[in-house]
Amino acid sequence: MTHWHNNTTGVPLEYNCLQLRLGDVWAVVSLLALDTQPVYAGLQNLDKPKDSQDNHKMIKSEKSSEKQPITACLFSAAFFGALGSSFLYGYNLSVVNAPAMYIKAFYNKTWIERYDEPIPAETDTLLWSITVSIFAIGGLFGALSVSLIMKVLGRKGTLLLNNGFAVIAALLLSLGEMSRSFEMLIIGRTIIGVNSGIALSALPMYLGEISPRHIRGSIGQFNSILICLGVFTGQVLGLPELLGQESRWNYLFSFLAFPAVLQLCVLPFLPESPRYLLMERSDEAGAERAFQRFLGKKDVSQELEEVHAEARAQDNLHTVSVSQLLRTPAVRWQLITIIITMACYQLCGLNAIWYYTNGILREAGFAENMLPYITLSTGAIETLAAIISGLVIERIGRRPLLIFGFSSMAVFFSLLTVFLNFQDSVSWMPYLSYICILAVIAAFCSGPGGIPFVLTGELFEQSYRPAAFMIAGIVNWLSNFAVGLLFPFIQEKLQTFAFLVFVVVCTLGSIYLCVVLPETKNKTFMDISQSFAKINKVPVSSPCHEMELVLAITPDMKGKPQEVTKMESSF
Repeated sequence: MTHWHNNTTGVPLEYNCLQLRLGDVWAVVSLLALDTQPVYAGLQNLDKPKDSQDNHKMIKSEKSSEKQPITACLFSAAFFGALGSSFLYGYNLSVVNAPAMYIKAFYNKTWIERYDEPIPAETDTLLWSITVSIFAIGGLFGALSVSLIMKVLGRKGTLLLNNGFAVIAALLLSLGEMSRSFEMLIIGRTIIGVNSGIALSALPMYLGEISPRHIRGSIGQFNSILICLGVFTGQVLGLPELLGQESRWNYLFSFLAFPAVLQLCVLPFLPESPRYLLMERSDEAGAERAFQRFLGKKDVSQELEEVHAEARAQDNLHTVSVSQLLRTPAVRWQLITIIITMACYQLCGLNAIWYYTNGILREAGFAENMLPYITLSTGAIETLAAIISGLVIERIGRRPLLIFGFSSMAVFFSLLTVFLNFQDSVSWMPYLSYICILAVIAAFCSGPGGIPFVLTGELFEQSYRPAAFMIAGIVNWLSNFAVGLLFPFIQEKLQTFAFLVFVVVCTLGSIYLCVVLPETKNKTFMDISQSFAKINKVPVSSPCHEMELVLAITPDMKGKPQEVTKMESSF
């Protein structure tokens, strides 16, 4: 057996699991509970003089400070992956607003052609409500199916298949008027909802698994940025000078095929998730090639070893089902955190903001024909705030941005309630109300608008991740549907005090995240799971298991521990 000697005492230190003394065990457990770095440092210090240790610390600090720049391959995967996925989701949130009047007129015209009488008012309202709300039902079906699809096709394969839904939906929605069939519009909205349900699970998972940990949050925010850009694009194309006319509104839906086809042309030439290839397909050669392209370097042995270590440390290497995830104590609070965060994402009141925007602008004295152009400011603020969030997320962290976002929304919703109640009595009050609306939108996009999707990928290890995204998607779409269904009744009963409901939601969400959520920036997936060990009341992994399987520290041929810097991985 190889002996490691302490230079100060000359006493051999046997780090064989069977020979660890009780004091050693307790020391290592304490260090592991706090941070893995002291274990690295302690093991290195055993065989190095002080000068050597100081030099090594300096070298290690310099290496850790060098952050690899984002490669063209990684940027392309993030941008084009989001362009054909989350961009379409955002676009479909806003695209139906501009042509609403023309679509209703088309429904009436088709009804007259079929039944020789105008469409009843109740039927017209029902058909329009179904056209709008069926999008969320389709999203729910997409979220329910995404786990199975990803298990068969992988992350990239799922995104590619999803483009087929977008193209089919674009054909149905754009040809519905020509075919004199409003049923085609309803079916098309359902299918594009399925597309969005799949995209909002598959894309964040793909981005989280291909990103180095020091930029994982920024890459993950491509999802949020492209959602906001999609909303803004829908608003711009819906202007009367462009496609917001009775003779052109069907081209608004034809545009859906463009991002999907663009993704189909680019994504096949980009790698699959290396974690998926290695841990679920056992394709080490493919994972190595994927790591090399995403990181822009040939030697990716550190990254491969970290994924191997994570695989060895997991109790279950097979993808777990939703029922198994719900019964697993080790991820209970991660699951609760994702459910609460995703529910707050939809229930925080941003969707209800659009209900008041045009009314407030009218009260401020703006002409009716100017409202579409002024409303563009909301989409612009959304996009700008999402971009800023993506730039600062790795400096500030996920937790502060989420708490700040929800807290700020609570403050501005409270102010908006006050301003709305005095809007009729003070002439300049509508301007303050509109400023509050812009502030609410900016606060939402600064954190709550994108980070819940990033967190869902970070809080769970590989085998739990697909089921976790399925649950997050179900909560997301059910909450979306609930807001659309219940808010009109809440507004009718509470009038301008309706926003106080969202003040409560945002406040409770902020408090929960402040108490429970740890910071996840620049941490490995195993480090993040370890952060929840205490609250989940599960034992911390044993020192022998951690050192042998996770740290993977082995002595070299001369009997000295290998350089720890060799184990430092981008992931």
